[in-house]
Amino acid sequence: MFTFNHFNFNVLDLQRSLAFYAEALEMHPVRERKTDHFQLTYLGDGRSDFTLELTWLFDRTEPYDLGEQEFHLAMTASDYEASYARHQAMGCVCQEDNGRFYFIEDPDGYWIEILRG
Repeated sequence: MFTFNHFNFNVLDLQRSLAFYAEALEMHPVRERKTDHFQLTYLGDGRSDFTLELTWLFDRTEPYDLGEQEFHLAMTASDYEASYARHQAMGCVCQEDNGRFYFIEDPDGYWIEILRG
């Protein structure tokens, strides 16, 4: 038997990403692991066991190649209109679909789909 555990995004600036995820999605660190070369910070939503792992490679300076971005993380918003207004004010909405869902883009270019709850 398998259950979902976490999903990973590599980030260039951990503090910038932590601030974005706290403001945009109310996700906060639940645990971390640090070595001499990298730091893993796991973000949780406070309601499920699923986490988003942010990997910060200390010596990485170039943006990550996200290819054609044919992948994304999806989240459900319990208050869709308030979430949409927050993301519009942040300037991170990058695609919309007539009120059924929309996408936001994080500081490293990853897309997150926001679904109506």
